[in-house]
Amino acid sequence: MSPKMKLSALFSRLLRYFFQGLLILAPIGITAFALYWGFITIDNLLPRDLIPADHPMNFLKYKGVGFAIVLILIIFVGYLSSSFIIGRMIDMFDHLLERTPFIKYIYSSVKDVFDAFVGEKKKFDHPVLVNVYGEDVWEMGFITQDDVRSLGLEGHMAVYVPHAYAITGKVFMVRKEKVRPLTNISAGEAMKFAVSGGVTQLTEHTPAAER
Repeated sequence: MSPKMKLSALFSRLLRYFFQGLLILAPIGITAFALYWGFITIDNLLPRDLIPADHPMNFLKYKGVGFAIVLILIIFVGYLSSSFIIGRMIDMFDHLLERTPFIKYIYSSVKDVFDAFVGEKKKFDHPVLVNVYGEDVWEMGFITQDDVRSLGLEGHMAVYVPHAYAITGKVFMVRKEKVRPLTNISAGEAMKFAVSGGVTQLTEHTPAAER
């Protein structure tokens, strides 16, 4: 083998090793960076610069203390909201914000998004295949409203279709017969499949009714 061919083979092997290493390290690195960014962002919510060096609360300047305090505060508020009196007070404040001009648009939108993912009114737990663009072309989405007759669309439902490799998506109003429920995969599997561009392996599960 000539020196030129040896150099080319060495380069090809190094390039293959590079991409193999990238496939291993990129997901780990991006996940670690996202966790680090979230940790630092929450931890820096405390106004550390306002605390004098000789103040008794100076321990708040240590990394991680702010994150722990915010975490405990969230859990504490969740605990208080479970009591009847505090829960009613929170509901009153909630209704006030939802009726305050301008603020209500921001507050209601953010609240609905969080409710859709982690609240009692979860919206992304009904995965479906929806026929939008062509007779034999199907999108993977989630039913967010099973009846949109208030929009003047009788027999239609709202289906959210997430974009691949993004946190965005589109909402389609489609006729109910163009929606096919997915009962053999979980909502989480459907979301991963859609967001990953279809490269995630699907794992079938048995519906609760059949167990």
